[in-house]
Amino acid sequence: MSYTGPDPDPPPSRRLRRGPLTVALAALVPGALLGWAVYAAVGGSGDDGGDASTSAGPSAPASSLPPPSPGTPSPSKSDGPDGSDGSDGEKPGTSPGSTSPSASAGTGPLKGKVVVIDPGHNPGNFRHTAEINRRVDVGTHSKECDTTGTSTDDGFSEAEFTLDVAHRMRALLEEQGATVKLTQDDDRPFGPCIDERARIGNEAGADAAVSIHADGSGTGNRGFHVILPGSVDSGAADTRAIVGPSRDLGERIAGNFVRATGNGPSNYVGGGTGLVTREDLGGLNLSTVPKVFVECGNMRDSKDAALLTSGAWRQKAARGISEGIVSFLRG
Repeated sequence: MSYTGPDPDPPPSRRLRRGPLTVALAALVPGALLGWAVYAAVGGSGDDGGDASTSAGPSAPASSLPPPSPGTPSPSKSDGPDGSDGSDGEKPGTSPGSTSPSASAGTGPLKGKVVVIDPGHNPGNFRHTAEINRRVDVGTHSKECDTTGTSTDDGFSEAEFTLDVAHRMRALLEEQGATVKLTQDDDRPFGPCIDERARIGNEAGADAAVSIHADGSGTGNRGFHVILPGSVDSGAADTRAIVGPSRDLGERIAGNFVRATGNGPSNYVGGGTGLVTREDLGGLNLSTVPKVFVECGNMRDSKDAALLTSGAWRQKAARGISEGIVSFLRG
């Protein structure tokens, strides 16, 4: 998510509300951020999350996703090499029907749970500037329908990144029996607009909704952060009922993201917590279900870009986010 445009791209004077450093991350995901702090102190860099030449810093521990039920397929290991760099031996799920119940849902420990994944931006947005510049109501104010997102210096777009991670997450969560819906699967010319993205999660009755992004901040700004909804009650926006559960979801994702990828929280927002609260994002303001945004890294920094363009690292990122969702859904 670039910080140079409309929702979810705030202007340079972005209104960030940093919450105090919380012990909840360590309590909910034991050792995750603490492990990062120890790593940074003894061998890594607390600012940049490790050397990009190692793809994802220290080796990630074994997955904490619960084992699949007997007979549940494991799509992530059987689909062949990744189309981008072939380094991870895993290919994201690409089944059609992005907003339909997943075909494999209902046989694992997450049976009956609905997860909505919102891949930020659409690969076709750049062809439809008039449409995505149309303003929509987000409760507190109006914002453009969507933006094109950002990209790495080499031209790997945020839209490509978010869709790839969403596919990987879908495969992991469907393996656990969840019904997974995507807000878009490069199956429409542009959009959906930010208000429709929220509406898809609401109408699905999602138990958890996550919007996937990558940032477009300055060089030297590194690391991930999770954006939480602030308390908003204005016009069509009323987040008061979801602020608490969304924070719980976000904290669990942040801790598991560190553990899965070995990369630290943002060094430029969030005060080292990996958590930022905002009240200006339509996708959060209009949500009536627990929802967060995940900024997986900064595409405009060469070291973060080296991670974001790696299929192996994207698989770790997808696993970390998915493990956070699973932790939240299973309590």
